[in-house]
Amino acid sequence: MLGIWAGVALAGALYASWQGNGGRAFAVTVATFALLLLGMLVFAARGVTESIAGKSGAAVGFSLGAVLFVVFVMCLVGTGTFAFARATAMAAFIFIPLGLATSSEAAAAGTWQDFLTVAGVWTFVKFGPTHWIWPYPGGRLAYVFTVLMAVNVAVATFLLVRRAKGVGYSIGWGKNWSIYVVGSFVAFGCVAIPLGLSIKFIAFEPRHASLTSLLLGIVGILFFTAWPEELLFRGLLQNFLARASKSDFAGWWTASMLFGFSHITNMGFPNWKYVILAAVAGIFYGWVWKKTGSIFASALVHAGVDVAWHFLFRTL
Repeated sequence: MLGIWAGVALAGALYASWQGNGGRAFAVTVATFALLLLGMLVFAARGVTESIAGKSGAAVGFSLGAVLFVVFVMCLVGTGTFAFARATAMAAFIFIPLGLATSSEAAAAGTWQDFLTVAGVWTFVKFGPTHWIWPYPGGRLAYVFTVLMAVNVAVATFLLVRRAKGVGYSIGWGKNWSIYVVGSFVAFGCVAIPLGLSIKFIAFEPRHASLTSLLLGIVGILFFTAWPEELLFRGLLQNFLARASKSDFAGWWTASMLFGFSHITNMGFPNWKYVILAAVAGIFYGWVWKKTGSIFASALVHAGVDVAWHFLFRTL
C-alpha cells in the first residue's frame, strides 16, 4: 500500500510540476495531497483497520479527524487562503459525522445516524461549496481534495468509530475475482452499450489518447471516482440497507436505484438517461461487491466502465 501511495503521489507531483507549477503554495498543496492520499490508502491495507480499531477504539477515529483538520488548516495557511469560515465548514464536515457515529456506536449498523451521515457526506461532495473551501490553485483541485477528505472522514466514522462490518475496505485479490470482475464488465457492456445507443445517450466515437493520458485517466478514475463511490454506495449504503431490511436483495437493488438517481443532475437536470444507465451499472457493481465482499473489486469494474466510456464513446 505504501508503494501504491508513493507511486500515485509522485506521479501527481511530477505531472503538476511539468505543467509549470512551483513555489511554496505548490509544495504545500502537494504535501496535502500526499497526506490525504496516505490516509485513504493505508487503511485499505489488509488487516490494518481492524487491528487499529480493535486496540484503540473510537479514540483513533477522532484522532484521525483531528489530523485531517490540522492538515486542512496547514494547507490554507500555506497557500495564503486561510479563512475562519472555511476552517469552520471543514470542522463541521469532519466532526459532525464522528459525533453521530459516537451516538450510535453500540447499535447495529443501519441506524438513522448511519444513513444521515452517508447522505450528508454525499451531499457535501456533490453540492457543497468545494471550490470555495479549496480555492488554490483556482479551485482546480477542489473535487480531488474533497473526495480524498470525504473518504478519510468515512474511514474514521464508519470503520474506526462505528467499526461497521462487511464494508470491504481492503485492496487485495481473492478466489474467482477475475471471473467476477471481467464477467461483470463484459455483461454490463452487453446490456449498456445497446441500451445507451438505443436511447441516444452515447455514440461510438473512439479517442486516440496517448499512453500518458490513458494511464493518468485510469489512475484518476479508479482512485478519485470509482473507489470513493463504491465505498459510499456499496460498502456503506448497500451494506447498511441490507442489514436494516434484513434482505441482501433489497439492499442491493435499493442502493442501485439510489446510485442511478444520484446522477440525475449530471450533464443537465433532469438527466433520466444518465439515471437509467447508472442504475443498471449499480446493479452490476453491487453484484460484484456481494460476491467478493470488497469495494476494490467493484471499483475495478466501475473504473473499467468509466475508462471505456471516456475513451470509446461520446455522450450525446
